[in-house]
Amino acid sequence: MIRHVAIIGAGLIGASWAALFLSKGLRVTVCDPSQTALDGLAPFITDAWADLAQLDAIAAAPPFDRLHVTRDIATACMGADMVQECGPDRIAIKRQIVAQIETTFAPDRIIASSTSSLMASDIQDGATHPGRILVAHPMNPPHLVPLVELVAGRATDPACIDTARGFYDSIGRVTVVVQKERVGHLANRLTSALYREAVSLVADGVATVADVDRAIAHGPGLRWAFMGPHLTYHLGGGAGGYRHYLDHLGPTQVARWADQTTPDLSPDLIETLVAGIEAATEGASTEDLARRRDAALVALARLKRDLGA
Repeated sequence: MIRHVAIIGAGLIGASWAALFLSKGLRVTVCDPSQTALDGLAPFITDAWADLAQLDAIAAAPPFDRLHVTRDIATACMGADMVQECGPDRIAIKRQIVAQIETTFAPDRIIASSTSSLMASDIQDGATHPGRILVAHPMNPPHLVPLVELVAGRATDPACIDTARGFYDSIGRVTVVVQKERVGHLANRLTSALYREAVSLVADGVATVADVDRAIAHGPGLRWAFMGPHLTYHLGGGAGGYRHYLDHLGPTQVARWADQTTPDLSPDLIETLVAGIEAATEGASTEDLARRRDAALVALARLKRDLGA
């Protein structure tokens, strides 16, 4: 049974995992080489706790007695039941982290990487016990967005995927086991496809940054909170369902695919995108925007729970 998790990395993802794990009654040890990052952990958890309290019956205040911090990876992993790795997304750094984890971490316990793009097979390369390494990728912020993508590498023991799925399911996550390794796994490949077109539309002068975001937030994004693209188009086919949609409107999709391009993310385009988002947010700080996002995610999570969606 997993009761003690070591988190390697105290950035946004690591801190969010820490808040979630504490809210589920786990002991948590967080490691980061930056003392500044570790110092920011308690304030982040305190803020996150107010949101988590709206979704679950938890203590009035974060149980900081179950949270320990260290700047040493080997110390963090000693006695832990699982490692949630949240270091920088650079393969050389991932391998260095794994090597340090393995100096004290029991060989029969899971190392789950939160990597957004790297593949487990590459992270496993050179590991002493590669069979216990897998990807467990969340969406930001993981304490409020329940998806966890599980991806095995070439050497991953299938039993470790089963154990990881059981663990994440037990703490209220929604797990998806990706069948083949791909850069970006599953959800990030979908969001990257959309983002490519979002950038391309701005680059080609079709729409502003604000209108691209407005079109998603007040259009298909409303449906996407409750159903994915396949079910969306199944309903788009009316009584005939998905088959009717594909037979009759599939060619229009193919035509749009053919018209889509990959933009060159040039310095000038970057300036256009940054200026666009600065204008759209009207001077709001990233902290204020994150608070608004999190409040909306809490409300949405409660609605989905009430609807059984």
